[in-house]
Amino acid sequence: MKRIFPSALLVALLSGCAMTLPLKGQTESGDETFTGKATGYADGAGTLELTSTKGLKCNGNFVYVTHRNGEGTFTCSNGQSGSFSFVSTGVRGTGSGSIGSRKFTFTFG
Repeated sequence: MKRIFPSALLVALLSGCAMTLPLKGQTESGDETFTGKATGYADGAGTLELTSTKGLKCNGNFVYVTHRNGEGTFTCSNGQSGSFSFVSTGVRGTGSGSIGSRKFTFTFG
C-alpha cells in the first residue's frame, strides 16, 4: 500500500520547519510570572525562552525523550540555571522546572 503525505506536511518535513508557540507560567510561590515562547523543530529538538515580570530572562534547549515528553535545561540573565520537563500534544502542553532553587510551572500553545 502506498502512503501519500499531504503536501503541507511534506513541505514542512523537507524544509525543517519550526513551530513556535506562546508560553506563560509562574513560580510556585506565585510572586513572579513569565511569558515567552517555545519553538520546536521537526528533528525533535527545540528552544525555550522566558522573560519574567521581574526582568529575568532565560534561554534553553530541549529534546523530546518520547513522542509526547520533553526535557531541557536553560541559563538565565542572573547566572542561575535550571532544568525543565513538559508533556505536549504537539500544539499545547504543560511543564515544570526550576530556576536555581525556585520551582515554576508553565503552559504553552
